[in-house]
Formats: sequence, structure tokens, C-alpha cells
Amino acid sequence: MTQTTDPAATARGQQLRALMLQYGGILMALVALCVIFTLMNGRFMTVANLTNILQQVAVVAIAAFGMTWVILLGEIDLSIGSIIAVAGMAGAQALAMGVGFVPALLFTLAAGAVMGGINGVLTAKLMLPSFIVTVATMGIYRGVVSLPTNGAPAMISDPSWIAIGSGSFLGLPIIIWIVLVLFLFNHILLSRTTFGRRTYLTGGNREAALYSGIKVDRLKIAIFTLSGVMAAIAGILLSSRLYSAQTNAGMSYELDAIAAAVLGGTSLAGGVGTMIGTLIGALIIGVMNNGMNMLSVPYFYQLIVKGLVILIAVWLDVRAKKRRA
Repeated sequence: MTQTTDPAATARGQQLRALMLQYGGILMALVALCVIFTLMNGRFMTVANLTNILQQVAVVAIAAFGMTWVILLGEIDLSIGSIIAVAGMAGAQALAMGVGFVPALLFTLAAGAVMGGINGVLTAKLMLPSFIVTVATMGIYRGVVSLPTNGAPAMISDPSWIAIGSGSFLGLPIIIWIVLVLFLFNHILLSRTTFGRRTYLTGGNREAALYSGIKVDRLKIAIFTLSGVMAAIAGILLSSRLYSAQTNAGMSYELDAIAAAVLGGTSLAGGVGTMIGTLIGALIIGVMNNGMNMLSVPYFYQLIVKGLVILIAVWLDVRAKKRRA
């Protein structure tokens, strides 16, 4: 008897195997962390705590989406933590001036775009290393955030702004819906559009991109601007959850965003990475942060753990790069 093979089923099987090969390891790491923290604290695996993790991870995930674009180009953006803080303060000041919710929202997004665009212009047009540029702007933006209030926090009472971080829609917190929408936006833009293909090509081989007619400078400015907008949205969510704009908001978020992207398989050398991987990486960071907080691990030990995680992820990336070569 001759057996017939369904081509569609075969294709689905191949896609599933490819997905498991690509994300199986990191998903197992995520499950292992959940099991470990559940064994160490019975309150970890509760609906309330899991919802709390998703809300906490939202800011990191959105910042990491922007960071993924930058790293795919073979660049880095260390200023996003400061942009998050400035964005929150910009929104708070706009609301305090009585401009209304929507204009304040647009003003905050524009502020993020300008700050990211400045990083892009300095990197692309002046040919400065993005590491140096964003270390400098990290300090500048962190100073700017204190100017309106002389370092004091700015309280936010606008109900629409606060609803972003504390409201719900169809049984899910609004903040989680925002993460899902931004994930789909970035995923489709990266995987289904010419803009995404040009980003992969430029990050993987800049000379080839130039010979292909890609305006690398424009692409770089656009991606840093996009990263600034993502950081601004993260700043809006953070200020909404805190009911205020804090001058020290977003500190070390650049570390979390880099860790999420690299853990998710984005190569620091550029040209390799996906938004799916970054989302899973952000969940790992969120689980680690939440689990260590529940175990009352001191903050400085948490920084050590995150640093070690990044080192391991980079080491794995270097090994993978050698295998590909």
C-alpha cells in the first residue's frame, strides 16, 4: 500500500521543528526558572503574581524591542534608560500645563523621537561609535530630566494617563495589550517588510548593503529614532504605573533591554535576531527580577546575576557565530 504525504502537514512539521530549534533552549530556560522560583516560594506561581510579572516586564519588553533594532544594526543604545525618564517627565510637565491627554501623549512620543534621532544623527553623520554617543547622551538626558523640577518628582493625576498603567480591557491590563500590539508591530515590520530586510542586510554586511543601494545613514537614523519612540512609550507606561515622573526612573533599564535582546538570540555583531526571541528574553528578565525580589535578594546581587546572564548569553552568541562561520 502506498502512503500519501500531506504537503501542508509536512510544511507545518518542518516549521514546528525549526521553531523548536530556534527557541526551544530559551523556552526551557524560562520554564526552568519558573519551576525553581515556585519551589523556593509557593506564592510565585499564582495568577496575581504572574499578572504582576507581565505588568512589570512591559516596560523592559518595549524598551527591548527598540534595542533589538539597534543591535541588529551592530550598534548599541545605552541612553534608553535616560530617555524613559525624560519621556515620563515630558508627559508630566505637558499634563501640568493643561494641554490635555492626547497632546501630552504626542509631545512625549515626539520627545522620544527627537532624543533617539539625535543619537542616530551623531552616529550616522559624524561617524561616531554608538557606544560613545549614547554614553554621552545618557548623561545629558539624565541631567535634562531634573531641569523642570530641580530633581524632585512630578506627580501625575490625569485619569486617562493613569488608566494606561492601571486600567484593564477585556479582562487584561491595558499595559499588556500595549505590549502585544507593539510586539506585533515590530515583529511584522522586521520580518515582513523591506525596512526589516534592509536592517538585517546592513547589520550582517554593511558593505553589501551600501553596494545594494541602501541609504545606510538614513536607515541608522530611522532605527535610533524608532528606539527613542519605544523608550518614550516605556516611559509613559512607567510614569503611569508610578503616578509620577521620577528623575531616577529607567535606571539600569538599558541593561535589562540588552539582556532581553541578547538572551532572545539577537547577535551583538548585528544581522541576527527576532522580536519573538526578544519577547521571550524579556519574560526571562521579568521572571528573574520578580523571583529575586520575592526571595528578598539584595539589589546589588541582582545586578551581579544579570551581568553574569549577559556574559553567558554573549559567550553563547560568540560560539554560535564561530559555528556559522
